[in-house]
Amino acid sequence: MAESVSVKMDDGKKIFKGKKFRVAIIGCGGIAQTHLEAYKSIPEVEIVAGVDILPERLKVMEEKWGVPKKALFTDWKKMLKEIKPDAVDVCTPNGVHCAPVVDACLAGCHAIVEKPMAMNPAECEKMIAAAKKGKVKLAVGFQQRYNPLTTALIKARDNGQFGKIMFVKCQALRRRGIPNWGVFGQKKLQGGGPMIDIGVHIIECAYEFMGAPKPVAASGNTWTYMGNKPSTVRNAWPNWDYKTYTVEDLAIGQIRFDNGAILQIESSFVAHIPKNDIFNFTAMGEKGGCSWENAEIYCDQNDLMVNMTPSFVSNETSWMPLFVTKLKNWVDGCTKGTKLGAPGEAGLAVQKMLDGIYRSAEAGKEVVIK
Repeated sequence: MAESVSVKMDDGKKIFKGKKFRVAIIGCGGIAQTHLEAYKSIPEVEIVAGVDILPERLKVMEEKWGVPKKALFTDWKKMLKEIKPDAVDVCTPNGVHCAPVVDACLAGCHAIVEKPMAMNPAECEKMIAAAKKGKVKLAVGFQQRYNPLTTALIKARDNGQFGKIMFVKCQALRRRGIPNWGVFGQKKLQGGGPMIDIGVHIIECAYEFMGAPKPVAASGNTWTYMGNKPSTVRNAWPNWDYKTYTVEDLAIGQIRFDNGAILQIESSFVAHIPKNDIFNFTAMGEKGGCSWENAEIYCDQNDLMVNMTPSFVSNETSWMPLFVTKLKNWVDGCTKGTKLGAPGEAGLAVQKMLDGIYRSAEAGKEVVIK
């Protein structure tokens, strides 16, 4: 294994300088494969171990990614003790995010965890506390905040294009898109359905665009009406496991912030809507508004109402470039001490909003977010 040398920054947190930044993958399923592809574009990273409870996934780590059999484990605690990686990348189901991150951070390993950060705010706080105690970096896998569409609108916001942002409407909607793999339909392992799985992404980048105001209250509702039943309707992802389906098909929520702004979110695995994949936020400000999906800005100029559409944004708005960017941001934060785009605190803020919507749906009334 390549040697790595630890040094300390002025604040006492560890960074690493050496031949390679040694990363262990915890949870080697589908999303981990995307991470591993992305790491191919980050040459300073060496994948030194894999952890999974399924032997077939560990076999892929060995045969496709070249991880030695002696560095493949079913227990992350054993892996941390024997391999002593510089960092871990946690790609497990949501219900298994907290424990390996806490153990890794307390062992002195940096960590990145896939979205959502955890099952609830209390778990997020535990993870943040462990990172602080271990003096390591903790990041959350929110790639859409690095999307050139998001960064372009943030720049326009910083330039005063929108003035005070009053209202943002978020949509992460599928007409028929229940995952037919993994455990996405099992609430005890995932914490919820489309709201926590895909809604989290558009909430997070919209929240970043808004300037991260403090959420103070949430209201919402969830409905399950198709996912828990067999279906003959033709679609791209048929034959999901309806017998174990315990999450919502559709979730609608609203968040109030301390500055008076409102964020609304619509998210579905199943909904009767015009097309299958709707992923967007629109915003209204005192001086202007915008639509995220094309970075279009609406404002008044020269006594005219004007819609401004960029002729070009970027070639790097697709899946893989965004994963490379988010992982590179984390690696640079760990190895160079640069600022994390999505630290644990950002994950906690988003988790509080998700938790508030689910709590409101259960209570049947608006709930306070603390």
